[in-house]
Amino acid sequence: MPQPPLTIAAVRYLNTVPLIHTLDQWAGCRVVTHPPADIARLVLDGSADLGLISIIDAARHPGELTLVPGSMIGCDGPTLTVRLFSRIPPESITRVHADTESHTSVVLADLVLKGLHAVDAQFTPCAVNTVDFGEAEAPQAVLMIGDKVITGAPSDTLYPHQIDLGEAWKTMTGLPFVYAAWMCRTEQAGDPRIHLGSAMLERVYRRNRLRLDHLITVEAKRRHWPLETAQRYISELLRFEITDDARRAAALFLSMAADRQHVEPFEPEWINPQPAGAV
Repeated sequence: MPQPPLTIAAVRYLNTVPLIHTLDQWAGCRVVTHPPADIARLVLDGSADLGLISIIDAARHPGELTLVPGSMIGCDGPTLTVRLFSRIPPESITRVHADTESHTSVVLADLVLKGLHAVDAQFTPCAVNTVDFGEAEAPQAVLMIGDKVITGAPSDTLYPHQIDLGEAWKTMTGLPFVYAAWMCRTEQAGDPRIHLGSAMLERVYRRNRLRLDHLITVEAKRRHWPLETAQRYISELLRFEITDDARRAAALFLSMAADRQHVEPFEPEWINPQPAGAV
């Protein structure tokens, strides 16, 4: 009896192109794309087998999600697409309208405001694409993530104070930052299909790295990004490989998030789901 396709849930932004381009051409695989805030739910309810899940969600669902080896979405300094826009100096911020498409970035913004500016701001979830950026109605501060930071950000005149959260994290800690990583349900961690999917994700990423210039050129035009910005973003700023520093950074972020009572104390484990004896 044929097995159902392995469903892989990924983020629909430009930053996932090196990770998932051509993945849907693999027989037995189905790719679905969603905002990052939706993907943990898709994996947890069984709608997807593997998902590129916000790192904070591993701590919000302890014991339910396993981090799968392979690639990630991260940075080691500026990110460009995770940005806090403010009409007033950061140390005066009291309320942030926070993009509902992200979980990790909201916590990161809170840590940065507290750590670098001694601010305890309130965060109000909002669909940023519905925010009225007219002069009178514009919120005091807005956290935006994803492609819309490049293609639909408010004006520098209206929001003269801007914080790139990846750059701010690097300033605070000296470490890279991990926004999201591949995860599966813990109960499936030993399933050979999950190991096969993890291996295929790694293979697709390695192949896409060899033709990044072409992929960036095509996708920048399709997504209305300036080409030079897209090239710098993908080729220079983002990090896709899980290093020892990335693991340390993820552990530190989750520890700091626990200190701020965003999550319970949690130590992430990067577990290889390959069953014993598998090739």
